[in-house]
Amino acid sequence: MTKVQFNDTDDLIDICYDNVFKAVFTKETPESRGALSRLISALIGRNVSVATITANEPPIDSLRDRQIRFDIACLTDKEEPVNVEMSLNPTPVEPIRLEYHISKLFAGQDIRGSGKDYKDLKEAYQIAFLVKERFFTDEAFLHKFEYYDSGHGVSLGGRSRIITLELSKLDRVVEKPVGEMTAPEHWAVYFRYLLDLDKRRKINEILEYEEGIAMASEVLMNISRDQVERARLMSEFKYEVDTRTHINHAKQQAQKEIIDLLKSGKSPEEVIKEYEAKQ
Repeated sequence: MTKVQFNDTDDLIDICYDNVFKAVFTKETPESRGALSRLISALIGRNVSVATITANEPPIDSLRDRQIRFDIACLTDKEEPVNVEMSLNPTPVEPIRLEYHISKLFAGQDIRGSGKDYKDLKEAYQIAFLVKERFFTDEAFLHKFEYYDSGHGVSLGGRSRIITLELSKLDRVVEKPVGEMTAPEHWAVYFRYLLDLDKRRKINEILEYEEGIAMASEVLMNISRDQVERARLMSEFKYEVDTRTHINHAKQQAQKEIIDLLKSGKSPEEVIKEYEAKQ
């Protein structure tokens, strides 16, 4: 494989944009597929290969769907379902959302037919990179959740796994020598500090250690230099941010109108009736 290194002048797209993240890891190239396989392997703690990527690209009209999420749904070579996503602006209910989606991922396996039963269910993994918020009170950036009895510390031995990486908790990790970092730390630091020129030397050191990250970087550089694809990805991101901004503004305006109506001395029932009449 060609040696990949970044220069200070490289104009890279932020891989923490969810659509860019998906574009890097779902291309039909050996580098993209190899990077995804190594990323998943690093996080679940054993070597796997991605055999199939499902629902790779949303339909073209989906840019008008405000609920679109650029997650990566795939199957390993052992037919284990895995969902990987980069969440630049996770919502306060993110942990609940992850629990909901792992339950669907696990229960979505097909065990119908003669000779199949519950033992044929594979381990399922919901992996989320949480970029800008902290959700758990400790300082650990990596958590692996599964069912267990909290009162006695006994595991259920289930096959559903939620893996989260809080990229806002890497201040100490990034100061470690690259050779002392774990594979998950390499990936997390890469995503968090890729565009930080002060950390560019460390990122290049990581590329020497992790072939999967070097593969992802090669794909990212090609995307960043392709003006057509770059424009498409930036258009997707702009639409997503514009839509979210519009929704937030509408909510704030509605709250202001309700508060103004209440201040006028009207009863809550009258306020509701008058507000609904305006809609």
